[in-house]
Amino acid sequence: MWRNQGSGKTAVGLHRAAYLLYLHRERLRRAGVLIVGPNQAFLGYIAAVLPALGELEVQQSTIEDLIARMPVRATDPVEAQVVKHDPRMAQVLHRALWSLLSRPEEPLQVSDGAYRWRVSVEALRRVIDDVRREDPPYALGRERARARIVSLLQRQAEAKSGESPPETWARKMGRSRPVVEVLDTSWPAVTPDGLVFDLLRDPEALARAADGVVTADEQAAIVWPKPAKTARSAKWSAADLVLIDEAAGLIERQASVGHIVLDEAQDLSPMQCRAIARRSTHGSITLLGDLAQGTAPWAATDWTESLRHLGKPNAGVVPLSVGFRVPDAVVTLANRLLPALAVNIPPAVSLRRDGELTVQAVDDLTTATVAEAKTAMAYPGSIGVIAADHQIDQIRAALELAGMQPVDLDSPVAGQVTVVPATLAKGLEYDHVIVIEPAAIVAAEPRGLHRLYVVLTRAVSRLSVLHREPLPSALVG
Repeated sequence: MWRNQGSGKTAVGLHRAAYLLYLHRERLRRAGVLIVGPNQAFLGYIAAVLPALGELEVQQSTIEDLIARMPVRATDPVEAQVVKHDPRMAQVLHRALWSLLSRPEEPLQVSDGAYRWRVSVEALRRVIDDVRREDPPYALGRERARARIVSLLQRQAEAKSGESPPETWARKMGRSRPVVEVLDTSWPAVTPDGLVFDLLRDPEALARAADGVVTADEQAAIVWPKPAKTARSAKWSAADLVLIDEAAGLIERQASVGHIVLDEAQDLSPMQCRAIARRSTHGSITLLGDLAQGTAPWAATDWTESLRHLGKPNAGVVPLSVGFRVPDAVVTLANRLLPALAVNIPPAVSLRRDGELTVQAVDDLTTATVAEAKTAMAYPGSIGVIAADHQIDQIRAALELAGMQPVDLDSPVAGQVTVVPATLAKGLEYDHVIVIEPAAIVAAEPRGLHRLYVVLTRAVSRLSVLHREPLPSALVG
């Protein structure tokens, strides 16, 4: 695990992936290597790195795409997101799922067309109890119970005829209505989205599963006030997908990836970490992050907790506090924010004494942005204009009116301008960065100072800060 802006943690992680592919090529060819990044812009930015190192057998994904079992058509309030990303929800889902089981109350009677076979209530209960004690994934447990019930029927058939019935007979018995009815009553079939749907639409069901785990106020924050009629028609949020993936891990077996590189991992919630852990049961993880750059409401403040939820509690932590990407002047400015970020990390130190930093108070942000962008175009390299999300359209329009056509976010072009919403700046870098109105970036979200720290550290050579409002007090130092 590595931290601190400009320390090359992404490069270290990618080189480590290339090294492991070289060292364990056949195993990782079969099991796969996965890179998980914060957004598609970041993944597009690094997409060429591993091929340049000679490695092509690598998948890339955001955490959202990795767990996307349903389309996202809704957005939760922050209060609901925080609850759904809380690891206590794993216990709630576990309770809700396994509470579906019940012990049979009637004997099984099933005919194969020639004879009517019978299995006692006591024998059926032993099957359900024995499989439950084995603690298999839920869907596997249902099929295991079915197989054992059929096995009881087979023994009777063997005792009567003196020979084992054919496989077609066993399949027919397993699909027969009486056997299916026993399973549907004692071990009912359930889908991941169906389990979550039933919890979020029914306050009473949620209360039963969450009793003593999640408070009544927290339950009220996540239950749907106007639920859809079916899981298929429900408008799922991104936070709901975290719950659905957790449910899937309880119901189904999850394939394990050979090695996973997690970049910008400080923003992974405990539930997202659990989703990664389910995909690395038999594999390894390289975790890359900077606690000072945590902008999510559930951002990590201590790597110990993240490692525990990832299922790697004994993993080593290697801090990188000396940087070479960001010039010293920029690092010094960003370090002013650290005391206000409530993270226990030392200030970064840069090896670079080159680079330029300018901080300007201006009367007209739009005019100043256009002028600064034209100045930056005289230098070699890429140019990123970063601002609060609500200012992006205005800035883009002003640049276009001035004859500067911004390029795509994930394809920076030397000598041309990329307009970057502050919420998507993480992991990106530009030779010249123009930061617009730090106060607006800070005011846009609860962890705005962390977001500003991210934004200020995107510059590789030159950083220009333009502001009309007073700078945040933490930045003034």
